[in-house]
Amino acid sequence: NSTSGKLREILTEAIQDSYKRLIQPSIEREIRNSLSESAEEQAIEVFSSNLRSLLLQPPLKGKVVLGVDPAYRTGCKLAVIDETGKVLDIAVVYPTAPKNDTAGAEKKILSFMKKYPIELMAIGNGTASRETEQFIADMIQKHNLDASYMIVNEAGASVYSASKLAREEFPDLQVEERSAVSIARRVQDPLAELVKIDPKSIGVGQYQHDVTQKKLNESLTFVVETVVNQVGVNVNTASSSLLQYVSGLSKAVANNVVKKREEIGKFTKRSELKDIPRLGAKTYEQSIGFLRILDGKEPLDRTPIHPESYRSARSLLKMVGATVEDLGSSEMAEKLKAMDVKQTAEELDLGTMTFEDIRKSLVQPGRDPRDDLPKPLLKTNVLSMDDLEQGMELEGTIRNVVDFGAFVDIGVKQDGLVHISKLSNKFVKHPMDVVSVGDVVTVWVDQVDTQKQRIALTMLPQS
Repeated sequence: NSTSGKLREILTEAIQDSYKRLIQPSIEREIRNSLSESAEEQAIEVFSSNLRSLLLQPPLKGKVVLGVDPAYRTGCKLAVIDETGKVLDIAVVYPTAPKNDTAGAEKKILSFMKKYPIELMAIGNGTASRETEQFIADMIQKHNLDASYMIVNEAGASVYSASKLAREEFPDLQVEERSAVSIARRVQDPLAELVKIDPKSIGVGQYQHDVTQKKLNESLTFVVETVVNQVGVNVNTASSSLLQYVSGLSKAVANNVVKKREEIGKFTKRSELKDIPRLGAKTYEQSIGFLRILDGKEPLDRTPIHPESYRSARSLLKMVGATVEDLGSSEMAEKLKAMDVKQTAEELDLGTMTFEDIRKSLVQPGRDPRDDLPKPLLKTNVLSMDDLEQGMELEGTIRNVVDFGAFVDIGVKQDGLVHISKLSNKFVKHPMDVVSVGDVVTVWVDQVDTQKQRIALTMLPQS
């Protein structure tokens, strides 16, 4: 009995020791790793979704824009760009402290307004942004200018400005002047400008430095590729940075496309791309459906229809008594919409999904999927934190979405937070189910803490 008691004691000690020293730490590591993995996946998913929304922000096409990169000591950099993104003029003004030369700044901007048909001013949201915004808003009111302004998320603009790409694009400009150009171009075509920047520098998401960088990079690159191919690329205006995200095109081939365009001028038809070095038959087949030629010899080249399906597209048009020259006409569109999908697809020897894609492309040949999204918020006046009162209704732009809510730019120095509990009257599993980056939303002021510079907002309608 004494022996069995001794054995039991030794066995109990062994079990306790093995649990404490080996089993418990192992289980703890396993649980911790599992939780870290799921948290990492969530952080990457949030970042990717925010990036997708940011890249898909609608472009404000056909506007001459004045880009403003605010600063205190070094002054506000100005860049005027035309409808195509070409730099027309640059300058530096000092409307903020320490110089406070508002008269000189006003004179310079008014001379730009007189010289160029500027409709919109794009102000970066970094240092001295709100002071610059106040100056611009006062000037618009004072001189009754037919122009509006918007605040642009300038995250990553300085990264681009100091990059090799920016030096090649603007060798004669200072780093700060390049960022003013980038801010203005982000308004005209956010996607074309933001692809020039490392996605991690764009300033959306959460915990990006705590996750596996390889996984994050792969996810973000996939998002950029998906968006670029979804929107399509104008092969006559796209930069090499944009082209390299097109399915099938490498960095080298993208550079060759730009070189060829510089040699021969504009491409007039898709088939001309076959002559580009290293763009072989397989690459052509893979990429050509995502490349557009908007004013070329072949009207179908401005659609997402692959050249392999041109014959089917023409046959479909013939069925409704139209030709490719009628693309986009409302009469032709009505006839195409009225066709029986299954029967017509069989007649053309096409799958129903392929038929639907071709029909949609013929009905809206130059359609940009970004046009369906809410346009950015344009402003002519400015608010300060002191103007805010509880219950005040405002319009704002979603700047970032995180697990616990959404940050909204309502036009004061500090973005306001709409907590997840204040996003909707219904249960919200994740803020992304309700809002996305770039959305223009109606909010009400919930609480303002001027001392801590915090603004709590709600999207729940006020009774």
